[in-house]
Amino acid sequence: MDSMGHVNNVTYNRYAESARIQWALNFANSIDPDRKHEWSQLWTNRGTGLILRSIRTDYKFPMEWPDHVTVLHKLRSMPTPDTDHFILDVVILSELHRRPAARCVEDIVVYDYKKGKKATLQTFMVDKFRETFELQEQAKAKYGSRVLDMLQRVELLEKSSWDRADAKEDLGSAQSTP
Repeated sequence: MDSMGHVNNVTYNRYAESARIQWALNFANSIDPDRKHEWSQLWTNRGTGLILRSIRTDYKFPMEWPDHVTVLHKLRSMPTPDTDHFILDVVILSELHRRPAARCVEDIVVYDYKKGKKATLQTFMVDKFRETFELQEQAKAKYGSRVLDMLQRVELLEKSSWDRADAKEDLGSAQSTP
């Protein structure tokens, strides 16, 4: 925490880092357990790894302790066999306030530690990242249309109640009662 009792800005980046590693480990444990060893090695210097090249963090409000966060990562674009870096969009949600506390953009480089230089995503990674990206797009289409439908229904409700041409605003009474 800083001197004002807010969560220190560096901590937000730690949240994103820890969640990104957990995101990749999720591929090892749940999505592609046949390649568990390879996925688990991405955060070591033993072969091909993923290195954070840069992170940009936009803070939405100052979180205070105690709070809990949920951190979500999303692939920004469809990877290809020649992908040597990729972007992850990140949202850090405050569970106490039930809204984003920060948004981050992480630029991740694929690095071959044995050769000492950048590399491309391995085939198994491209395959699983492509599947993940497709699932993201399907979810965006499904839930995006649901959100639009809900917004349209709210607008109809508003227009039928208070957002009418003949509606009059009741500002209450400024008179005090004796």
